[in-house]
Amino acid sequence: MARKKTITREQILKAAHEVVASEGFSKFTARNIATKMKCSTQPIYLEFKNMDDLKQTLIQDIFDYLSTEVFTREVTGNKLVDFGLNYIDFATSEKRLYRALYLEDSGNGELMQETSFEWFKKVSSTDPEYAELPSEQFQSVYMGFWIMTTGLASLMSAGIINPTRDRTIEILEDTLNTIVHDNVKIVVDINHSKEIL
Repeated sequence: MARKKTITREQILKAAHEVVASEGFSKFTARNIATKMKCSTQPIYLEFKNMDDLKQTLIQDIFDYLSTEVFTREVTGNKLVDFGLNYIDFATSEKRLYRALYLEDSGNGELMQETSFEWFKKVSSTDPEYAELPSEQFQSVYMGFWIMTTGLASLMSAGIINPTRDRTIEILEDTLNTIVHDNVKIVVDINHSKEIL
């Protein structure tokens, strides 16, 4: 008679999420996840090919959650401003997880940035003000808005600045308006340095 599984895939993902949310990807090991579940590492390797498979599955699950439950909350009526505000709210309420996903080298920050860009494109395509922008100007809107939003998120998450919610919304709205209406161009080279022309 085959032994019944006592540790499920969902339990492993939950424990992996807890490890990353509290300690970052530097502590993302089979042993630490197993310790969190009070079991051996065997169930992890029965459910996932390897730790990279678990990591990629976890990141996708987290981003699915962010893109359906967090980034889509309606606050101001402007979907892009809401996206920025919700991103900042995530950074300030889930500080360690935010750093692990977006800022740490080991956290697949580049993948999260790419996924965020795809989400930004999807949201902006539903708004006539942004959907009709030429490709180059759209890139400028994204880069300028993303730089401002990430800067605010990082500074607020670290407790360096603490603008009111109304002031944060105003900053995001001003950023979008300036880039779109004043046709500010923000170019990012392949080394990810920014140059404002």
